[in-house]
Amino acid sequence: MGRAKILLIFILVLALGVSFFMGEYFANAEKWVHKPNSPHVYHAENIACGTITDRNGILLADLTDGRTYSENVALRSGTLHWIGDRLGNISSPALSYFAQHIAGFDAVNGLYAYGGTGGTVRTTFSARVQIVAQEAMAGYTGTVAVYNYKTGELVCCVSTPNFDPDNVPDIASNPAYDGVYLNRFTQVSYTPGSIFKIVTAAAALEEIPDIIERTYTCNGVLEFGSDKVSCEKSHGTLTLKQAFASSCNCAFARIANQIGGDVLQEYVRRFRIIDGVTFDGIKTAAGNFSAAEEAPVMVAWSGIGQHVDMINPARYLTFLGTIANGGVEIAPHFVSDIQVGSKVTYEASAQLGDRIMSEATAATLREFMRNNVQNYYGDDSYPGLQVCAKSGTAEVGGEKRPNAMYTGFVANEELPLAFIVAIEDGGYGKKVCTPIISKILAACQENLR
Repeated sequence: MGRAKILLIFILVLALGVSFFMGEYFANAEKWVHKPNSPHVYHAENIACGTITDRNGILLADLTDGRTYSENVALRSGTLHWIGDRLGNISSPALSYFAQHIAGFDAVNGLYAYGGTGGTVRTTFSARVQIVAQEAMAGYTGTVAVYNYKTGELVCCVSTPNFDPDNVPDIASNPAYDGVYLNRFTQVSYTPGSIFKIVTAAAALEEIPDIIERTYTCNGVLEFGSDKVSCEKSHGTLTLKQAFASSCNCAFARIANQIGGDVLQEYVRRFRIIDGVTFDGIKTAAGNFSAAEEAPVMVAWSGIGQHVDMINPARYLTFLGTIANGGVEIAPHFVSDIQVGSKVTYEASAQLGDRIMSEATAATLREFMRNNVQNYYGDDSYPGLQVCAKSGTAEVGGEKRPNAMYTGFVANEELPLAFIVAIEDGGYGKKVCTPIISKILAACQENLR
């Protein structure tokens, strides 16, 4: 009788152990298998199965057998910061994030893509537009990106410097490759310069009831005791719309102080300007802004995009998409869908966020930015498109030239695209960035419609 009890207890313990193991297996096996550096899924910190294509099925990379990239050198280089290199020095957070969808796993069959080709990741990129973007950025350091502000699809994004993963240069001894391992769209923040005046104008439109009717006089210099804010020239008397188009520092210095540092800081928080943006397993760099409880001259410099202002290109592009989208935020994404065999393991959808700006404010900003292009920057750079934009020349100090900044969106219903260009040590935003983005938008017209 005693032996029977002991045997029964043993059987119960065994059953409980098996039940616990099975529970853990079904709950966590997928995480265990796809854990970073898993030898079943990764090689040299890169996912080692699956193929990556553009939105139309054009091959970007085959990840099996040590990786095979596109035959086009511009496409190989231009997508480097999204797909990664063979050694894992440049990683692909999105591919790692979706590893379980690419490799294919279920509790019964295990890794059913293991030893095979894995799944097909279709990205939102247009290979043809990406090639144009890579070629347009040749010789520059910085980033350019375009996304659909209705769907969130990243149509193209290039970070430079980059390199051909099939012909890796001597990076260590060449200063031209400084910072090459960083994706400047997601991992870097920039002094925005005058493109930040979009934020200040938005706050003014929502906070100062008669701001449209008010005028501001610019004599070239606005003094704050022993400190001053200066413009390149005396602009005379300007409305908000005219000051925005002329990018008048003196007018915007006054406007920033009318809003007040504390209130301006609250609008930066509300518009999420300095927050990181998360998509496809990527968390972008945060920005910086400080105007609350600051001296009036510092509030002035903050309102014109200098002082300690910093913006991340991915986040600021999302902000521009918000304006184009009538005040409702939509996050970008890079992965469109993933298919393993006949099974769709992942499919993206538009991620509409909150309303962070009134529709009326968004409409007025759109009018102001359209006026910039029509009457100051030149519509002839964008034939057939209703481009709305703001340029910026961001002083970064020292002996460096300013960063050239340019951002905006296309108001055409059939081509709802927002864009941002950041060129380090570039000089004037309009002069440097317009040739780049005009080529890219022309490629979008040709390949996306």
